[in-house]
This record gives sequence, C-alpha cells and structure tokens, in this order.
Amino acid sequence: MESVIFNKLSSAEESKWNDMIKALPGAHALQTQQWGQVKTQFGWQPHHLVWCNPFGDVMAAALVLQRQVPARGFGLNLSVIYAPRGPLLDWSDEALAKRVLDDLENFAKEEGAIFIKIDPDLPIHYGIPGEDDAITNPAGEAIKNAIAKRGWRFSDEQIQFRNTVTVDLTADEEDMLMRMKSKTRYNIRLAERRGVHVRRGGVDDIDLLYKMYAHTAIRDDFLIRHQGYYQAVWKSFFNADLAKPLIAEVEDQPVGAAVIFKFGGRAWYFHGMSLDEHREKMFNYRLQWEAMLDAKEAGCHTYDMWGAPDNFTEDDPLWGVYRFKDGFGGRVECTLGAWDYPVRPFFYRLYSQFLPSILGWMRKRGKSATKRSMRT
Repeated sequence: MESVIFNKLSSAEESKWNDMIKALPGAHALQTQQWGQVKTQFGWQPHHLVWCNPFGDVMAAALVLQRQVPARGFGLNLSVIYAPRGPLLDWSDEALAKRVLDDLENFAKEEGAIFIKIDPDLPIHYGIPGEDDAITNPAGEAIKNAIAKRGWRFSDEQIQFRNTVTVDLTADEEDMLMRMKSKTRYNIRLAERRGVHVRRGGVDDIDLLYKMYAHTAIRDDFLIRHQGYYQAVWKSFFNADLAKPLIAEVEDQPVGAAVIFKFGGRAWYFHGMSLDEHREKMFNYRLQWEAMLDAKEAGCHTYDMWGAPDNFTEDDPLWGVYRFKDGFGGRVECTLGAWDYPVRPFFYRLYSQFLPSILGWMRKRGKSATKRSMRT
C-alpha cells in the first residue's frame, strides 16, 4: 500500500497520541498514552507507531511495548514486543491490514525481537459458538486465515481475555433493563431497597481498593499483581479522567467496588472487588448497573464486562462469572485472541518452553505477596 506512510512518533509527539487514536476502530484503553507510561515503570519501553495517508490522516496505529529478555551466554540483545489490544485499524481493508502486518514484522526484525505479539479487539464471531444466533464476522475470519498463512502462531500466552460480554448503552434506561434477565433486574432493585449506595471514588480510595481487591483474590483464588502496580495504573488513569472507581456501601461501610475505564466511546469493567459482608444485599448487581449508567452519561456506546469463557461449558473456570454477566442483557464477542510472529524461531521455542514454569513460579510468588500485604 504505497500511499500509506509508516512512522514512529518522537517523544515530543506522544502527547497527541490519545487524540490520534480515539476514533480508530478498536480504540482501547490499553492502547492509550497512559498505559504506555505506566508500563515504563515496570520494565517496558513504549513505541508509538502510526500509518497515515498522504493528507496526514491516521489510518492505523499501534502502541507496542518492548521488554528486554536476559540472554546470558548467548551474547545477544534479545527482547519481546507486544501490542496490547492492538493494532488499531479497519481490518476489512485488506490492503491496509497487509501493510500494517508487514511493517510490524519488519519493526520486530529491526529491533532484534524474539517475537512480536498482537491481540487486537477484532471479533471473529458474535454470540456463543455453535448456537443458532451466533454470527460470524467475515473480516475477523479473513484476518485469522491471513495471519496464519504469514507464519503467525496462535499464542500459548493469552495475556488478555479472548472473549467478553458487551452491553449496548445506546438504548434508554428502561430498554436496557428490559433486555436483562428478570433475576438480574430484581437483584438490582433489591440492592437499592436493602440500602446499597454507590458513590464515585477517586485517587484517595486507592488503598481501600487494593485491600478489597487483595481480599477478593485470596478468597476466590486468582492472581493479582503487587500493590505498587495497581497504584500506578489507577492513579495515572484516574488523574487523566480515563477511569474511576465506583464503591458500593452499606450504612457508609464499603463492601465492594468496580474500577471502570473509558476511552473512545467504550467502557471496560477491568477490576472488580468485594468483601464478604452484606453479599445477600446483592451490591454487585447494583454496582454493574450504576457503572453502565455512569458510562452512558459519559457518552460511551458500549460497556465491556471484560472476560468470558474460552469454552462455554460449565467446566470452564469463568463459567460462574459468565453466568453473572450474562444476566445483564449483553452480547458475547469472541475475538481473534493473541498471535505471535516468531522473528527468531530458535529463541521463540526456548522462550515458549520455559515460559510455563516461569509463570508458575511467578503466580506462586504473587499469591504469597498478596497474602502478606493483607497482614500489614
């Protein structure tokens, strides 16, 4: 695609990044300038890549994060590159998609990376696979086939959720409620009758949020990062007005919270947390409804509940979470998932071989650290 100009932004130009990408298809909070700035605090180097037409209009973009990989004994400068929920473009434009993939592959080669990983917010189909109302997205299927032919590999390391549930916020409030399952509507109203109040929080609530999040992780047996990581993420996005916490209270005592991110007309329920008290008051239902209303008021057209099963069967670890989300009248979106382009096949095989044991060690260490944080 000769007419498209590929460029890497200078540090002086990065302040314009969010405005450049917010109208692109698939615009995502994990592609923002703030996400890149946060990740620099944890060993990643951000690169802001853009593809423009001759008139200077941005046709595609990708925030890519690069991290050095220790290579003792090899005498090489090795790294991995990841575009979280990127690149951003109209994937139905086959010529543009080919150009973007060409340039990403070449960029990774020039940087001497082991591989580059992408996981764009590109649906392959809508609805639960195999059910009568499932709809295939032709552009998603075409890209899936195209990148496989180019030598990309479906990644064993799926950083983000492949599937999710999204709620349309463009309808009026009554229609949104009527799309929900009757039990969900009932529980939303029950929470209000039982005295659940939801307030908007901010930076001053970060310590409270982490304590509730750590409690939730220990109780429900899932891994979270250390406190400093969430402090950095939440403070950066709260201060930029790209995220806010909603905190559920009963008799002025916090019992749960949801941290909602917003960008490019979309909102994401990234972090949810709850204590054990007053769960019979159904405050989680009220939290989700208030989050949807808050996102709608902010001009968002879609509320992404962030995470659904890989396999829609009862033995999937996310099945219980999905049943809760399914009650809110949303639609399942199954996306492309994460794909790797191995630039150095030998080192890619080594990395893939040792990664599971490294991640297992990190998870064990992370759970121990979370438990220690609750004792302080």
